[in-house]
Amino acid sequence: MSVTSRYRDAWEGFWREASDEPGSVLWDAEPSLTSALHVALFEPLLADPGLPLIDLGCGNGTQTRFLAGRFPRVIGADLSAAAVEHARRADPAGQARYRELDATDKAAAEALHAELGDANVYMRGVLHQSEPDDRQPLIAALAALVGSRGRAFLVDPSEAAGAVLRGLAQSPDGPPAKLAPVFRHGIAPGEVADAAVPGFLAAAGLTVLAGGDLPLATTEHTADGSLIELPSKWLVAAGA
Repeated sequence: MSVTSRYRDAWEGFWREASDEPGSVLWDAEPSLTSALHVALFEPLLADPGLPLIDLGCGNGTQTRFLAGRFPRVIGADLSAAAVEHARRADPAGQARYRELDATDKAAAEALHAELGDANVYMRGVLHQSEPDDRQPLIAALAALVGSRGRAFLVDPSEAAGAVLRGLAQSPDGPPAKLAPVFRHGIAPGEVADAAVPGFLAAAGLTVLAGGDLPLATTEHTADGSLIELPSKWLVAAGA
């Protein structure tokens, strides 16, 4: 299974339009507010920190570059060729490697696993941006990448984030500037039931080791200047 051409084209359009300016994309938050907090949660649970680390859904690579400073071999992977080009431009020193990957395509994930072996996987805000029918295939591909020794860290907006996003989208002044392109390109985030995520993992043969709540920072602000944070759930899972 792989994503629809419409969905791929929507992401290509979004990333082709996106600026290279740091923080110009809604979820392009500073690593100190995002991946640094996440590393503190998942690093103690890694069976082997020396395994390759895949930033799945890397976008423009802001978090990938941070992770490359913490782990010996980091690969940023994204569905969008335009996103991968953003990431490469932002990483002239080549701290990480980048590649296109349809993360709903289990065969493509298995091919990458054959190349890298078992891997640790970091996946931030990808599940809720996937179409509903793609969510289980996405987790199946994740399990293929993790293998038996890797660990997966997933963090996604929780059900409670839906009300926050709807409030922003329905503001009398229209959605905030950084949220508007998401809707315009037809990649509006969808809600994923909190209880559904462990089920996706179990169906793919992954075992949840830990989990909790942690606000997910964006780069957008409210009218009073407060940083918008989305209620989120995180999980660490192990392969079979």
